[in-house]
Amino acid sequence: MYLLGRNADEAKGGKSVGVDPTVITASDAGKLSEKIKNKGGKDLISVEENLVDIVWGKERPSRPNGMVKVLDQKFSGKAFEEKLSDLRKELEKKKSPGFVVSMLDEVAWLFNLRGSDIPYNPVFFSYALITPDSASIYVDSQKLSEDVMAHLGDAVKVLPYEAIFDDTRELSQALLTTSLADVDSSTAPPTEKFLVSTKTSWALSQALGGKKSVEEIRSPIEDAKAVKNEVELQGMRACHVRDGAALIEYFAWLEERLLQNSAPLDEVQGADKLEEIRSKHQNFVGLSFDAISSSGANAAVIHYSPERGSCSVIDPKAIYLCDSGAQYLDGTTDTTRTLHFGEPTEMERKAYTLVLKGHIALDRAVFPTRTTGFALDTLARQFLWLEGLDYRHGTGHGVGSYLNVHEGPIGIGSHIRYSDVPLAPGNVLSNEPGYYEDGSFGIRIENIVIVKEANTKFTFGEKPYLAFEHVTMVPMCQKLIDTALLTSIEKDWLNTYHAEIFEKTKGYFEKDSRSLQWLEKQCHPL
Repeated sequence: MYLLGRNADEAKGGKSVGVDPTVITASDAGKLSEKIKNKGGKDLISVEENLVDIVWGKERPSRPNGMVKVLDQKFSGKAFEEKLSDLRKELEKKKSPGFVVSMLDEVAWLFNLRGSDIPYNPVFFSYALITPDSASIYVDSQKLSEDVMAHLGDAVKVLPYEAIFDDTRELSQALLTTSLADVDSSTAPPTEKFLVSTKTSWALSQALGGKKSVEEIRSPIEDAKAVKNEVELQGMRACHVRDGAALIEYFAWLEERLLQNSAPLDEVQGADKLEEIRSKHQNFVGLSFDAISSSGANAAVIHYSPERGSCSVIDPKAIYLCDSGAQYLDGTTDTTRTLHFGEPTEMERKAYTLVLKGHIALDRAVFPTRTTGFALDTLARQFLWLEGLDYRHGTGHGVGSYLNVHEGPIGIGSHIRYSDVPLAPGNVLSNEPGYYEDGSFGIRIENIVIVKEANTKFTFGEKPYLAFEHVTMVPMCQKLIDTALLTSIEKDWLNTYHAEIFEKTKGYFEKDSRSLQWLEKQCHPL
């Protein structure tokens, strides 16, 4: 929005601002148009041909063309025909002639398909148009194998990717023509409108006829996708055990390499080794994001990205923060652990323990239905706040099921957007408080949790209460814990968690004494 504001400022004196309508949402276009006029400008103009693309010319890279594949129902847990039926019920409630799907992860989820067009995200360039009696997917047909075509069958019409704009214009015009024929001059105009997500491009909204023909809503697909079914939840549990075993093996290897081998190891080399270990596990597809493998002061950079050939060497005498994840056919992982292979400072141990206390407090939370992540955020920050400390990022984000590692509409944080949607059973999200001291060190502890119904003695108001179930299976760093700062309840939680990790992952190390010994050491009761 900062850039949109600058564009408005430059429109003073009756100037117009041009924008490619495919790269701005309809809602942002409306806000920018209003700002332009308030600043003395004329208006916002939709420019059909992107000027950057014209300059780019033939040197512009072609669109990724990876093959699309079917996600078996043993992983998705629900047939796409059922998902279409659920969506059509939403259309019926809204008395809408159709919903245009423009978010790539929503198209992939809706049809139980996955792709590889966007790094780390198993999606593919596409649109979809769902009406009460038809379903169309707009995608390059060369990306679809015979298996995909057989999967879609007669239930879905496959159309060229670029045809979405012409088809929506024709559909909008047909609806308008029908409405005019049905409306008597003495009556009000029809209120039937197409539904689009608030994230839909201005170009699509224009093609559908603009505000008079379009209603922007939070996508019903986004809401449905955020509530995982039992098959997806079982997949998340299973893949996090395997992923936990991979991280345990990596940390055991890393500790031995740093303490017993004098050859330097940089941050990218560490991340490469972790990917190699993960790739051996069942259902592995790839990474869910570029690993944040950070040593010392680099760990204080929240979204640090080590660069091959110029990154730091991992220092065994400094904090090491590793935030990484993977895509498996049965789920998506995202885990952060902060370790120290030498002797941490008093401040590092204190900060780590305060973060851990907040992590435990959120994990143990029991809360009534209709509670949002906005309301829960203080649980994770409270112990840092008592010391005048804090962190500048959200506490949790939604996670897809073999989809985008960051997924809406839920989350935990102090931003007002986290007050929009209450948490519900089946939601999967992260619990990741942290602390960062610029130029020195950074700490983050991240688990993935599932929202579930809590087993409470009472049900005030006859409404169920909710709680979290953690699925990440990687030990905390005992060397960084100041046990004097932990309560007996927190110690019990940690011992129980470590016992669970040990039982669920030890079978992976029957022939790996190094990893097993590391696991036993880290999971030893406090």
